[in-house]
Amino acid sequence: MTELYLASASPRRRDILQQLGFRIHLTVAEINETPHPQESAYHYVGRMALEKNRAARSRYADTLRPDLPLLSADTTVALDSRILGKPANAEEAFTMLSQLSGTSHQVMTAVCISRLGQEYSVLQSSEVRFKTLSEQEIRAYIAGGEPMDKAGAYAIQGIGGIFVSHLAGSFTGVMGLPVFETAALLRECGCPVPLHTA
Repeated sequence: MTELYLASASPRRRDILQQLGFRIHLTVAEINETPHPQESAYHYVGRMALEKNRAARSRYADTLRPDLPLLSADTTVALDSRILGKPANAEEAFTMLSQLSGTSHQVMTAVCISRLGQEYSVLQSSEVRFKTLSEQEIRAYIAGGEPMDKAGAYAIQGIGGIFVSHLAGSFTGVMGLPVFETAALLRECGCPVPLHTA
């Protein structure tokens, strides 16, 4: 089985990569995820993926095999150029979901892979439209706990998917790891998707 280092604690990214046939070694390193003043969502998400990768390489420098790819990623929700991160509490989640109600927003996921001293990166962007949400729907969704660790306060692969009336882009990208773009990046760095799990 092909091996890969993953600099992310996201169970969704881990599951996607395992489904693609990779054996995962977690190499998570904490970074400051505060956006810079006036930083665009596009620049922010790319910077986060790159900094996560470099932080993991630094923290695990003594144990990493240079021939294995180290993958990091970051997903950001943007509404009218404003970055919507993970809600700090239920009221912040309510505000975010109220803002997304009946509108279209962008979900950007940047992927960075390092291998043999080289860095490779790609950014995938999707457009997601929400139906109009009632206050009761938003409160019930928040009460279930799903929004609390998700950018934009929802999970398209979970119950939050019932709010999505239209998606243009990558379903797995909105989940947190765009499969098509990630596979292309892995081929570029010399580690193609094995296409089997045996």
